[in-house]
Amino acid sequence: MKILKTMTMALCGLAIGTTAIMAQGLDTIDQDVRARLYNPKMIDPAQPIEASIYADFKAKNPPPWTIGYASSYAGNTWRANAMKQLQEVIIPRWKKLGLIKEVIVTQSNLKDATQIQQMRQLVNQGVDAIIVCCSNPTALNQTVKYAYDKGVPTFSLTGYLTSPYAVNTSVNYQQAGFDVGKWMADELNGKGNVLVVEGIPGTSASDSQDRGVKAGLATASGIKVVGSIAGMWTDQVAQGAVQKWLATHPGKLDGIVVQSAAEMGVLRAVAQSGRGNIPVAIGGELGALCFWRNNPDYISGAIQTWPPQDEMELIWDVMMRTLQGQGPKVQSIMVDTVTVTRDDVIKLVKKDCNPTSPNWLPVGKEAWGGKAYLDKFFIRPADPAAYKP
Repeated sequence: MKILKTMTMALCGLAIGTTAIMAQGLDTIDQDVRARLYNPKMIDPAQPIEASIYADFKAKNPPPWTIGYASSYAGNTWRANAMKQLQEVIIPRWKKLGLIKEVIVTQSNLKDATQIQQMRQLVNQGVDAIIVCCSNPTALNQTVKYAYDKGVPTFSLTGYLTSPYAVNTSVNYQQAGFDVGKWMADELNGKGNVLVVEGIPGTSASDSQDRGVKAGLATASGIKVVGSIAGMWTDQVAQGAVQKWLATHPGKLDGIVVQSAAEMGVLRAVAQSGRGNIPVAIGGELGALCFWRNNPDYISGAIQTWPPQDEMELIWDVMMRTLQGQGPKVQSIMVDTVTVTRDDVIKLVKKDCNPTSPNWLPVGKEAWGGKAYLDKFFIRPADPAAYKP
């Protein structure tokens, strides 16, 4: 299986020796990782990258621990696949190790006030840590501090929280968006009209990636962004939004950049419009990858920015390491995006694949925050699965 990590753009001349612009804590991170993922010119300025407050944290209770997962939304394929990984793989594995007792899951349906209430209830129920996902970057901050004051750390996957009392894991979304936008510009040979379909406006992952996408598209003077709409990371929503946009914009359209999980909806909208095979930036949905597998000349590659199974494994390992006292070095632990090539998709996806599959292609732990990689981000690194209290 040939899966290539996407290298960041325009970094060849970056001088790491001058670190005054780097936030405290980054001087302890591997130099190559800093160059790729923490370049101050290519990172969301609101992304927390200072030294972690949990460097010397010790869990308030010994294991087995009780974990709260305050999910903000359940209505798309990404959330379903992340939840499946949690419930069917992660929880049984860590219960067998004797390190967790249970995971309490709540859903807030994109309502900040509800998520805040649920997080406080989890703290008051006695959980040892809380995981949140893809949330508003500032709305939860007071509640994260409330949890911290009770000895409960908060871990945010696939989108950062700006609170210094949170630990975040993700790709560098602005850089990832830039790579996707640059890829589309190159795919169109630097000329054409492009529609941008972002995720959920107001969330850090969506806003950061959208900013990067437009910067990547702007690297080609012949590319024109002719529209920007919200797909809400949901196929049905994106399909309806793109259909409406296409119906009211009959002009030439050469490409669509969409944030997963919404690419299948966009592909359906384009097919129903009768406008031909307009190139769409595909992420990790297997249905969309199936379409590409059976039309191999459709596009040249697909950049994975948040494979749900691997994202859940990543935040879980970071959480367990922190509870075990390994001491995270920085507030945000970032990983590389992964590019699937045309040859990869032919090998990884069967020809008789399901073009409507709601599942996602995992890239694998070693490509998305494996043990050796995560060891670089902890002061006292160790295998979290081998922990003996």
